[in-house]
This record gives sequence, C-alpha cells and structure tokens, in this order.
Amino acid sequence: MSAHPEIPTDVSSEEFRQATRQWLEANCPPEMRQPVVDDSDVCWGGRHVAFKNDAQRLWLERMAQRGWTVPEWPKSYGGGGLSKDEAKILREEMAALRCRSPLTSFGISMLGPALLKYGNEAQKNEHLPKIARGEIRWCQGYSEPGAGSDLASLKTRADDKGDHFLINGSKIWTSYGDKADWIFCLVRTSFEGRKHDGISFLLFDMASPGISTRPIRLISGYSPFTQTFFDNVKVPKENLLGELNKGWTIAKYLLTHERNMIGGMGLALRVGGKGTLGQLAVSALGLSGGRLADPVLRADIARFEIDANAFALTMERVQAEAKAGNETGALSSMLKYYGTELNKRRAELMMSIAGADGLRFGDGDAEELAPIWLRTRANSIEGGTSEVQLNIISKHVLKLPGA
Repeated sequence: MSAHPEIPTDVSSEEFRQATRQWLEANCPPEMRQPVVDDSDVCWGGRHVAFKNDAQRLWLERMAQRGWTVPEWPKSYGGGGLSKDEAKILREEMAALRCRSPLTSFGISMLGPALLKYGNEAQKNEHLPKIARGEIRWCQGYSEPGAGSDLASLKTRADDKGDHFLINGSKIWTSYGDKADWIFCLVRTSFEGRKHDGISFLLFDMASPGISTRPIRLISGYSPFTQTFFDNVKVPKENLLGELNKGWTIAKYLLTHERNMIGGMGLALRVGGKGTLGQLAVSALGLSGGRLADPVLRADIARFEIDANAFALTMERVQAEAKAGNETGALSSMLKYYGTELNKRRAELMMSIAGADGLRFGDGDAEELAPIWLRTRANSIEGGTSEVQLNIISKHVLKLPGA
C-alpha cells in the first residue's frame, strides 16, 4: 500500500497542492525522479510488460491505484476524477519533483478521449480501466501504403459477415505494432458515396488470427514502426466504436489529440539527463566573461527557450479554451506544426553544441545525437504532414480567402 493513501477533497487549491506534494514525496521512488535516458526508462504497460526495475513497477501501481495515470478521467473508469485545475497542480508538482510519467500510452493520449466521447458503456467499462492501469497496450491503424496524408482514401476493408466483420488489407507506420495488444483501426465498410462516408472505427485484439507485422527500418537506425497485415481477421460487431460508416468523425476527433501529443514534444526545455540546452552548451563549450563563449549559439539558444516558453503559454491558452467549452479542433494543427518545428530546432541546437562529436553514428551508444536529430525529421510528417497542417490553419484558424 502507498503512504498517505487519501488526499482530501473540497479543499482549497493550496491545500490540494500541499497534500499532493506530500503524497508524491512519499510515494515516488527516487529512481523515478531521475531523467529518462533510454527507452527502458519509459513504461508502456501491456500484457507482456517488462519493468526495468521494481521502482518502475511500484510507481505505476501506486499512481494507477490513485487514478493519477489519467487524473481527469472519471473514477468509475479508473481515473482520478480531478478537475482540470487539480490535474494542472498535479503536473506542476510532478515536474517540481522531477517525477517521471508512470505510464506512456496511446490508449491514454489518443484512444481514451475518443472512447469517453463515442464509446458505449460496455466499451468504456471494458477498455478504459485497463488503459488506466497499463494492462493493455494499444497501437493505431490509420495510414496505409496508398493513404497517408489523404487518409480518407484508405482501402482496408471490413466485410459484414453477420455477427462479425472480416478484415483484409494493411496499415503502415504502425507505431509499436509488434508490441501492442490491441489496435484501434480505420476500415472501409462501404465503397458507396463520398470516400469519407464509408469509414468505420474498429477495436480489436492484435493476437487475432490473420494479423502479422513487418518491421520498418528508419535512417536513424532505430524504428518503432511496422507494416501491419490483416488476412481474413474476424472482429466481433460489438467492437465497432460509434456508428457504422461514421468513423471519420471519430478519426478527426482522435487526430486532434494525437497532434496535441506530437506538438507537446516542443515543450521540453531539458535534454534527457543533460539538463537544459544552455547547461549542455556551457558544459561542452565553457564560459567567457560569465557567458556562453559562442555569441551566435548563445542567441540561438535564448531564442529557442523564449519560443518554447511562449508555446507553453499557447498550449495553456488552448486548454483554457477547451475548458470553457469552446471549439479548439483546428488549433491542434497549429500546436502540432509549431511543436514539431521546436523539436527539430532543439535537435539542431544539440548538434551545433556537440560539433564533430555529434556526428557519431551506429555505435549503439545512448549518448549519440545523430539518431535523435535524424528522427526529428519525421515529426513534420507523422500525424499529418506540416503542409497539411498549414492548409488547415489557413482555412480554419486564419480564415484566409480562397484557402
């Protein structure tokens, strides 16, 4: 059992903050307050989860027991039942103590919000608590070899066979498709009318007969991606999320959360276990007259940190708009675009700081920067290309004529 099991409700924000801080101090293991250095430091959960150590397992168990892996979800679905303000306080206190996220999950960042909005009670009760506890790891079946940015052109089909659908086709760029337990997948259930109208949203087990994956190797030498194949895969009708042929509405809603997640990469000012970019530069290049010796690099880092902080404030503003009940859908494209640009700039600056040492590649060393820099190039493609995001911004945010 965790220490300080109860945090009082109906208290002031400051009282909630103090109680939260005390609970985190008592329950977050010291190992879970260290910077994330490699993939093994990130807990994805799942049926076959392999914890790096007991501290990682304990941290997940304690946070899941409290519902704080998904603090704003209702308690009835495994969440913490916190208000947005309380959840913000929790994030701030975790950041102050440098607590790692106890669970990274596409179930949390993408599928969960869609289930809460469009799922029936049976689907919510079946899937949401397992997501919150990290018991099931999800992957996303959206893009296809012939349907990337033009996602509505997808051709993976689901034929109605009475009590089940029969799935045939393939998906590409399936992140961690070889490690996931379940998939949320867009399929074509009708070839009549507009291409957007015949798409449905299905949930099914990756252990189902007829599913196979093939790894995709990236230029960075590392890849979480696979191509996923479906050959006569049977999916029960009750696994249809929302209405038949109306999956495009759910797909767009989920994409706003995916783009917010990808854009959020631009928020990080710290670089793994190396501190901020400024600290990294001072360590590598030294000081001159109390300042970073390279004036151009010094200005570039300062500009990046100013932009990153401004972006963080923009994220908070959009969240406040959502809290007020205002429509923010198209703004996710703005956040995704700028967040990915910031992430690429951060990697460029890391390479500039490292100089020739940053060119090391292929040694399998966690300190290598070149694979990180190469991987950020994909940020402006995944989740919808930057060109697509700019089109959405011009049309739906800026309301430009003719867009």
